Amino acid sequence: MPRHVSLSVLVSLVALAASSSVRADEGMWTYNNFPSDKVQQAYGFKPDQAWLDKVRLGSARLAAGCSASFVSKDGLVMTNHHCARGCIQQLSTKSKDFIKNGFLAKTTSAEVKCPAMEVNQLVSITDVTARMNAATAGKKGSEYADAQKAETAKITKACATDDNVRCDVVTLYKGGRHDLYTYRRYQDVRLAFAPEHAIAFFGGDPDNFNFPRYDLDAAFVRVYVGGKPLVTKDFLPFTKTPAKAGDLTFVSGHPGHTSREYTVAELAFERDYMLPRRLLRAAELRGLLTEFSKRGPEQKRISENDLFSVENGFKARFGRHLSLVDAPFFASKVKAQESLVARTAAADRPALTKAVADIDGALVTARALWPSFYNLEGGAAFSSTTFDHARTLVRAADELAKPNELRLKEFSDAAWPALRARLLSPAPIYTDLEQLEMSFGLSKFREMLTTDDAFVQKVLGNQSPDDVAKALLKSKVGTLAERQRLLTAITKGDRSVIDTSKDPMIMMAKLVDGDARALRARYEAEVASVIDLANQVIAKARFAAFGTAVYPDATFTLRLSYGKVAGWKERGVDIAPLTLMGGAFDRHTGAEPFALPASWLKAKSSISATTPMNMSTTNDIIGGNSGSPVINKDGEVVGLIFDGNIHSLGGEYGFNADNNRAVSVHASAIIEALRKIYGAGNLADELVGAAP
Repeated sequence: MPRHVSLSVLVSLVALAASSSVRADEGMWTYNNFPSDKVQQAYGFKPDQAWLDKVRLGSARLAAGCSASFVSKDGLVMTNHHCARGCIQQLSTKSKDFIKNGFLAKTTSAEVKCPAMEVNQLVSITDVTARMNAATAGKKGSEYADAQKAETAKITKACATDDNVRCDVVTLYKGGRHDLYTYRRYQDVRLAFAPEHAIAFFGGDPDNFNFPRYDLDAAFVRVYVGGKPLVTKDFLPFTKTPAKAGDLTFVSGHPGHTSREYTVAELAFERDYMLPRRLLRAAELRGLLTEFSKRGPEQKRISENDLFSVENGFKARFGRHLSLVDAPFFASKVKAQESLVARTAAADRPALTKAVADIDGALVTARALWPSFYNLEGGAAFSSTTFDHARTLVRAADELAKPNELRLKEFSDAAWPALRARLLSPAPIYTDLEQLEMSFGLSKFREMLTTDDAFVQKVLGNQSPDDVAKALLKSKVGTLAERQRLLTAITKGDRSVIDTSKDPMIMMAKLVDGDARALRARYEAEVASVIDLANQVIAKARFAAFGTAVYPDATFTLRLSYGKVAGWKERGVDIAPLTLMGGAFDRHTGAEPFALPASWLKAKSSISATTPMNMSTTNDIIGGNSGSPVINKDGEVVGLIFDGNIHSLGGEYGFNADNNRAVSVHASAIIEALRKIYGAGNLADELVGAAP
């Protein structure tokens, strides 16, 4: 398989803004606008409302940025190993490394609570477009941003009746529609099963975003309510009929972000400014973390999760950048924008042209603001969980005393419970790793803004990044007891614990908070609000041309895609859509990243070598879909999304049905491994609906 994106195939992509219809199998569709008729035309099956409701309620979202699904009546939730690895690592110790050795709870009483995992279930979608538009009508700049924030806070406050409910106002079609998404929050989530890292990420970086694959990137957690496993009728059972080539498949998950509706200026901003900077930073951090992981077994254990995240993000952004620097592809996006303007009624064309120009201007401002905004408000300068906690406490002292409508959105009544849960997470914080990453963040901060910059001088003065990081990490905020003490006082109205604090991290958070808030206010008024208003005009033109026959960009909200089990042709060679478990042993070399764990080698003779292992389908997915269930027309699980092929990276900007493929763990491999490798027959029975 090639290690680069084959860009010539992207030239044929038809941008949504210039396409009167969506290509076969394309689309990350919302549940309240799913094209059931198109599915029937293509595959002879029409999902009805009852089917859609069943799949929606069986789907789940992890607050950490992944997807999942309920897969049993007793609250069992399936996701990827790489989505649960934060929990797995947090539960590990120097003597019990569950990342390396895996984890299995033989009974529910042996399941262990994840320190910081939260599962969300989407229970309803409500259109609030008219209300949001009325609140912001005639407003611009900071007035628009403030009105939008206030109305969002009012809507979500009325919706979030208690801490078990999460409510988000979601902007779709670049401002053309606003929906209220209401979730049930589950915060008692316990680890049930995770395989060894060696098989969950078999093939490592060389195989990442490639195919054929031989990964068991799966994990199971269980939701508890009132100290007992959740009893639910809303779950997706495992199929007893294995998926095969040509079968219809659906993927229900939470794609994080796409840029298919971006204007040419926004794409150029990504290509020329944002992506190169993020790639350079990620490459340097990857090197630091790699070196740190080689200092010893404990350093490797505590840094593996961060290193995995950085490596995965780097490769994904690299693929996206290659798409944007492909001249024919970029020319197709320019043509698409010109086509939308041409299709717009003459009377509306000046407004559309102005909207596009307004975005161009806002991005000039964004380029000037971004270095300071990214480092201070974005927190990149400090790159530290301890700093994040300190700033949350500092801001909580200010924000929680304000009326709900005037708070920063993350402190609104609807959002605060989730933020508070992160603040009070018992997940361990490793000072050595924090020191490495904060020193790096402060060094890049100084490099990006220069030594003489006023912000840099305020933070570093005449000290080195290493010395400042070391001093700041003497903070007690890294301990749960201290965070609980401070938050208890703040919620009682005693802000003196912040005002008089001598804790170094609290003092730093206070020192930069005024500047960070000012940068955020400028960005919202001069960039975000300008782009939002302009996109409403563009959305109006797009709706006039195509209606809702197109789908909105991904927003880490629940979407449903359809497709089939299929391979593709790579340089004239047919790539089969299914790999077999026996192929994992053929690929085994005994050296990382192609070293199977001992449990697999021991069970080799008992495994059916012809059991399907991994699977490629034509479903349209993107980052955030990791952990999504692949289901058949009967609403049964046939696979578990964990990756895409190398061509899927261009899916950020468009979909190519010829070779963009989703990659999943085949359901048969999960059952086979549970029964014959891990001795987890009870868990396998629970998945297929057999008697316990």
